[in-house]
Amino acid sequence: MSQILGGVGLSAGIAVGALLAEQTSGSARWAGLGGTFQILGAALIAIPMSRLMAARGRRPGLVLGYGAAALGAVGLVTAGVVGSFPLLLVSSVFFGGAAASTSQSRYAAADLATPAHRARDLSTVVWATTVGSVLGPNLVGPSAPVAQWLGLPTLTGPYVFSLLGLCLAIGFLLVRLRPDPLVEARRRSMAAGLDAGPVHGSVSRGLRVVAASPGARLGLVTLALGHAVMVSVMVMTPLHMSHGDAGLQVIGLVISIHILGMFAFSPLTGMAVDRFGGRAVALVGSLLLSTATLLASASPEGESLTLLAGLFLLGLGWSCTLVSGSTMLTAALPAVERPGAQGASDIVMGLTAALGGALAGVVVDRASFTVLALIALGVAVLIGLAAAVSATRPRPAPA
Repeated sequence: MSQILGGVGLSAGIAVGALLAEQTSGSARWAGLGGTFQILGAALIAIPMSRLMAARGRRPGLVLGYGAAALGAVGLVTAGVVGSFPLLLVSSVFFGGAAASTSQSRYAAADLATPAHRARDLSTVVWATTVGSVLGPNLVGPSAPVAQWLGLPTLTGPYVFSLLGLCLAIGFLLVRLRPDPLVEARRRSMAAGLDAGPVHGSVSRGLRVVAASPGARLGLVTLALGHAVMVSVMVMTPLHMSHGDAGLQVIGLVISIHILGMFAFSPLTGMAVDRFGGRAVALVGSLLLSTATLLASASPEGESLTLLAGLFLLGLGWSCTLVSGSTMLTAALPAVERPGAQGASDIVMGLTAALGGALAGVVVDRASFTVLALIALGVAVLIGLAAAVSATRPRPAPA
């Protein structure tokens, strides 16, 4: 339930984020910065989240992320009202807490999972995001009369729904996430005589641990590059469509189909990882992302079936890289090192995508959406090369 509600909170504003940034900044050149700062915020908020989770469990860490996002949603509405681009950027950083929490929730699913079904359990929580994340962008149309009723600019309407979804997600976590999965996993480990010392939440230590493990390194590369490809193309798609006079409802539909690809098939992805291994699914993800970026590069401005298909495959390829990369990283590490390493991986993933999002606006402004998609194609190919040349077989870590 928290993933569903958090998905609404996170995705309701995705379809209009670039448009609001363009409106408040006055230039398409800066349109990608709102999404970029949101991704940057997700990476930054992951630092205190990891430490808090290691010390007190998953529940307070996830609540921290959603609470920051709720504050950011209020700031984004205010930025739209007063027309302040700096306020929009600052608020976007806080709003990134929603992405941090929905991302870290997948690891909460793996806390008590058996090694044979770790990817399946992880992907099930990723799948739960589908309902909220597909519903969110489709609230763009209904949000217009709500914004008018409240006396707000039209483009801020979706963030009103975001605020509601985030507050409800916090409520469900506080009331229903009991027992805390990370705390319970620790208790079971100690009861079984497998206590290996304190749980580590330091992201700097986490990076060193990941760097020392070939399996974890491959998982991190898969996560970071896959996320960068998806974000860089996705954040500029609404602008590409808007410049071809596509309406907000059509833009919302395309983003919904994209998010459907991201989450709806994740259980199948998880089962494939459990059956065939993370490297094989990472290769499939690379192929899907490559096809998606080729289709996007060939799409005209406005609405088109080519772009719709490309955005769906972009989401599906991202799902493959997310589930396979997360599973490879988790499986390669001992339980006490996972919170810090998982937090570090999300930070690297977020910063890589933030760079991609920042450059995306500049590339589209100075060249075109087609050039952006072709650059993303090159990054997608790198994922496949990394998986193909890797001879690692991540060892099962202690539960």
